[in-house]
Amino acid sequence: MDILTAALPLSYFSEFPQKFYDAFILKNRYTNIVFGLGNTLMITFFAVIIGIILGTIVALVKVTHNNDKSKLKFLNAVCSVYLTVIRGTPVVVQLMIMWYIVFQPPVNLDRVVAAIFAFGINSGAYVAEVIRSGIQSVDKGQVEAGRSLGLNQRDTMVKIVFPQALKNVLPAIGNEFIALLKETSVAGYIAIQDLTKGGDIIRSITYDPYTSLLAVAGIYLLIVMGLTALLGKLERRLHRSDNR
Repeated sequence: MDILTAALPLSYFSEFPQKFYDAFILKNRYTNIVFGLGNTLMITFFAVIIGIILGTIVALVKVTHNNDKSKLKFLNAVCSVYLTVIRGTPVVVQLMIMWYIVFQPPVNLDRVVAAIFAFGINSGAYVAEVIRSGIQSVDKGQVEAGRSLGLNQRDTMVKIVFPQALKNVLPAIGNEFIALLKETSVAGYIAIQDLTKGGDIIRSITYDPYTSLLAVAGIYLLIVMGLTALLGKLERRLHRSDNR
């Protein structure tokens, strides 16, 4: 707070009501923030779904191959290339490749759709490694117990191993989704008006870098705090079920 106070000129506080009016009320400029927030939440929501589906598939392929080297050799190689490329390149570069190369004619889709795919594919690589580590953390005795009960390998994985693995990695997956929400702030690189871009548009109109950008930071902070509280509540419920 002291740093923030030192960075702001003293005159800003006395002029704050006018600054606030100019930034958000005048000419309904707050709609830039509202519209941007809608795009940010939509991109994050659908990218999370893609990330979970893609990450789970990749994790299961990697684990199946590691358990039996003769199985899924080709798919394992494809997944290894995918993980190496996605985790080795910046998400903003992947976003621009998705829009300026992959989604160019004859593939004419909306920029927001391109961003959803770019962030979803990026998130899937990190979610895959988290889920894979969760599956490998489950004691092998659990697998042997499932097989001794007459379950095949698929049912053992789905009914016994995977639920325990998901419980173990839930905090890490939650952190990944919070990181994804903040990473979508680079969507403006392909001219999407997300939350960050909405604040920057107001800044460029009013020449006031404080009001709109601090408001954007506050909105991100509130969303992350809400998600953190939600994940904490879910984690506590899962721990309560363990103690029953």
